[in-house]
Amino acid sequence: MEMNNLKKLQSALISVYNKDSLEPIIKKLDQLGVTIYSTGGTQKFIENLGVKAIPVEKTTNYPSILSGRVKTLHPKIFGGILLRRDNEEDQKDQEKYDIPEIDLVVVDLYPFEDTLKDTCEEDEIIEKIDIGGISLIRAAAKNYKDTVVIPSKDQYNTLMEILNENGETTLLKRKELALEAFDVSSHYDTVIFNYFNKEFSKPFFKQSEHKKTELRYGENPHQTGVYYGDLNELFEQLHGKQISYNNLIDIDAAVHLIADFDPNTFAVLKHNNACGIATRQSLPEAWKAALAGDPVSAFGGILITNSKVDNETAEEINKLFFEVIIAPAYDEEALEILKQKKNRIILIQKSASLPKKQYRSLLNGVIVQDKDIRTEYKSDLDTVTKKEPSEKEIEDLLFANKIVKHTKSNAIVLAKDKQLCSSGVGQTSRVDALKQAIEKAKNFGFDLNGAVMASDAFFPFKDSVEIAQKAGISSVIQPGGSKRDQESIDYCNETNISMVFTGVRHFKH
Repeated sequence: MEMNNLKKLQSALISVYNKDSLEPIIKKLDQLGVTIYSTGGTQKFIENLGVKAIPVEKTTNYPSILSGRVKTLHPKIFGGILLRRDNEEDQKDQEKYDIPEIDLVVVDLYPFEDTLKDTCEEDEIIEKIDIGGISLIRAAAKNYKDTVVIPSKDQYNTLMEILNENGETTLLKRKELALEAFDVSSHYDTVIFNYFNKEFSKPFFKQSEHKKTELRYGENPHQTGVYYGDLNELFEQLHGKQISYNNLIDIDAAVHLIADFDPNTFAVLKHNNACGIATRQSLPEAWKAALAGDPVSAFGGILITNSKVDNETAEEINKLFFEVIIAPAYDEEALEILKQKKNRIILIQKSASLPKKQYRSLLNGVIVQDKDIRTEYKSDLDTVTKKEPSEKEIEDLLFANKIVKHTKSNAIVLAKDKQLCSSGVGQTSRVDALKQAIEKAKNFGFDLNGAVMASDAFFPFKDSVEIAQKAGISSVIQPGGSKRDQESIDYCNETNISMVFTGVRHFKH
């Protein structure tokens, strides 16, 4: 049955933007005796190869108009593409209007997506919206039973394979190329839509990504995993094994975390949460303070810093087994030190902006939200107790508040001297999160006297501030908003500790 669907190419319409690798295709088409129709620059390219090309204008008896905006949009051209060879009415129209049969359509669209990256001039961007090309692709794909469609330069190799098979295609191959054509056209339209929607922010979910990386597996070995996106825009990988699914999730958390902090900050993450983070005058000091936050969990973790990694820091962190390190730069000698472990992933983080929207698939759909990019500053703090926090406490409160924003809820963070002492993460009650944090801090030898506490949401009762105060906490930062806020405020006043409200909740589920 498949053999009965074989069709041999007799004619082709070629209208492409990118002409790289087109020469052997043209010569092979000519060798096979295929009649070629073409337009503009593509026609000149073909003729310069010594191959005859029939101008579309000669077929339509209509010139290219509007500075080339309209070339192929004509009933004779689209009739030739959409003509059903086994339909009697179509055959009558073909004879009546002298419509040529077009068996092959080769298109490479104006590079709208690339133009967005290279220019901000709207007129130039608009002119790179392809009209004729996208219409040709859709028409040929619709009529895949009779027409072969090559929708972009990415399919040039496939076309050469077809031509090397004497220009014959099966129905299945034509249908597969139609599928690829609709992928090209839908992606193209999605990019255009999102460009226009930047101005209007209409609540429509449209995303398309061609670039993908097959991962070793997903979250667990029995799950498949694929990353859709271009990591090369964000990172340069200098060393190490392929980045895994779990690595990517931790890297994402690390990049968003470090973006909130001042230079000479080092962080260690495990399972999306910071298990150590500190800001110091020098990077080696920041590393040692970050590691002290939880040297046990740091094993096999993700390291990130916002400063260049020097030799001294590299010598220290090389003592630890870790999966990934991310930094804006590395000293040459530091890099050689870190490369001593062959599987260790070493990344340079490039200066690139991240999307401001966040997507998550669930149930039978996708939820979309703005990323939590809000960061609180001193001016955002509302002191609700009689006692004002000291300048040092304010620095630590803001430091802790940044960490709790990036910590899985329910979350409590204890910090002192711009160092994470401990955190309680992902607990079902805020009290449990606090108790976990206090116990962990004590286990690693932290003195919590004079430390501060941050909560990602309000305290429903006074029990949390009471437990914290008895552990040595001297100041608290939280969103506020509980019906029982006053009970917590009263307790702080009675025990002479300070508390500030931010008015902003930072849940991370």
